[in-house]
Amino acid sequence: MRLIRNLLISSAISGLILTGSLADDALIAKGDKIFNTKNIGNCFACHAISGKSIDGPGSFGPDLATVSEYPDELLYDMIYDIYTAKGLKISAMPSFGKNGWLNDDEIKAVVAYLKSK
Repeated sequence: MRLIRNLLISSAISGLILTGSLADDALIAKGDKIFNTKNIGNCFACHAISGKSIDGPGSFGPDLATVSEYPDELLYDMIYDIYTAKGLKISAMPSFGKNGWLNDDEIKAVVAYLKSK
């Protein structure tokens, strides 16, 4: 009886890990699309991600090579409203969330994509 219970618990945990992994993969793929699509996020127009070949100039904004080390909340806040997040008065980066260009789910997807780099 104990063995069966332990096997069921192990199966449930494995299923949750796999489901979480698939959800993460889908979120990362969505973020990749937003980051690299001109008429959605268009992030690649200004930002390069070291180690990934992108189709864009990627030299106007900072290289995002180490962005995966940033806290999730900071990345979210910088995409939502760079001015508030970094205390800036001037920036070429638009406030994607504050301006309504990206919704909450889209920003979270971009964060997941950046964290995967």
